[in-house]
Amino acid sequence: MSIIRRPMNRRSLLKAGAASGLVLATPTIISRSAWAETNFRNDPTNSKTVTFGFNVPQTGAYADEGADELRAYQLAVKHLNGEGDGGMLSTMKPLSLNGNGVLGKKVDYVTGDTQTKSDAARASAKRMIEKDGVVMWSGGSSSGVAIAQQSLAQEMGVVFMCGLTHSNDTTGKDKRRYGFRHFFNAYMSGAALGPVLEKEMGKDRRAYHLTADYTWGWTQEESIANTTEGLGWETVNKVRTPLGAGDFSQYIAPVLNSGADVLILNHYGKDMINSLTQAVQFGLRDKLVNGKNFEIIVPLYSRLMAQGAGENIKGIYGTTNWNWSLQDDGSKAFVKSFGQEYGFPPSQAAHTCYVQTLLYADACERAGTFNPAEVIKVLEDHQFDGMGNGPTLYRGSDHQCFKDVLVVKGNENATSQFDLLEVVEVTPASQVTYDPEIFGGELGPYKV
Repeated sequence: MSIIRRPMNRRSLLKAGAASGLVLATPTIISRSAWAETNFRNDPTNSKTVTFGFNVPQTGAYADEGADELRAYQLAVKHLNGEGDGGMLSTMKPLSLNGNGVLGKKVDYVTGDTQTKSDAARASAKRMIEKDGVVMWSGGSSSGVAIAQQSLAQEMGVVFMCGLTHSNDTTGKDKRRYGFRHFFNAYMSGAALGPVLEKEMGKDRRAYHLTADYTWGWTQEESIANTTEGLGWETVNKVRTPLGAGDFSQYIAPVLNSGADVLILNHYGKDMINSLTQAVQFGLRDKLVNGKNFEIIVPLYSRLMAQGAGENIKGIYGTTNWNWSLQDDGSKAFVKSFGQEYGFPPSQAAHTCYVQTLLYADACERAGTFNPAEVIKVLEDHQFDGMGNGPTLYRGSDHQCFKDVLVVKGNENATSQFDLLEVVEVTPASQVTYDPEIFGGELGPYKV
């Protein structure tokens, strides 16, 4: 894997546990602990450049998301290096970056393919760390992949800025000091969706879940079921489906005779496109069950998925982390930059990955170093604005990002091929915030 070189030209409110370390009496003795105290892996001090790693699904069920992630990463590098219109560097508050790279060093990058497989993602990331000398890496569109990479980040002492990962476990039982998530999670989707589902579908419903059989699907199923059962809905069945199944007809057919009047698709990417399309082909949306119109819910949406599913998404509710139609200054600046670069609006995948890159780079500037322990400390409990979704907090206790969550539905009167999701509710961050203790886990040490 070679470096791709491009000729691109409110501070933290709380500090979680400032680490105090013992000063080694004999610093010339090279040991793991001595290395952590006096230096850090891939220190770029003596280089004119600093290298980031972008590990995205270039193949597999989430490849469409990965392609847009990579576009966003490349745009972020341009902006960090002073090229283009600067995008969100003109709206981000507070801001320590000034468009001359990071800490005066030009940003280079390398890429990898996660294949939407945990082992492949770890192997790719490890190569970027050991061979290419990355000081940070980001990417991925699967929680299983994210959790595997977070674990590696802690082992290797290199920061991982998570890409798309929606499982509660990422910043719950599997959280790590060296991992940060800007994306929302399954609990937040449930908390945001509940009031809208009650208003639109009532309290007397029978739900059937089809769920991607890995950590994200499991925690989304749990969170959405907790929400709907809290409304008074009955859960008829929960059926697990393999990632990348393609044909979901064997799973959809039993829904017809189950007595359910709502199908909840805990699927993402091409799996969601295929399962939703096949559910519509089976005529589910035309059914009248229990005296009610049959409904389908897609708890986690993306514009790319909506494009793939076409007409089938009209009127179907879900949540999303961000949408290009938002009119805040940060969103408008990013949409303009991305559109000028690529000719179409960005997805939530692109937004998340672009923001993660800028947040890490700005933290290095604020810390005055690439030393990951110090960068982590300035990211923890950092509050910022101007990057879409309003005022945002990176909570120090679990590294989960808290911001407004969007409830959307498939646009029934789309004005373009990109105007596919209508924002029906902007759920304030306060409504989706929770006690970090409910999902357990330990962040681990600042230094390894």
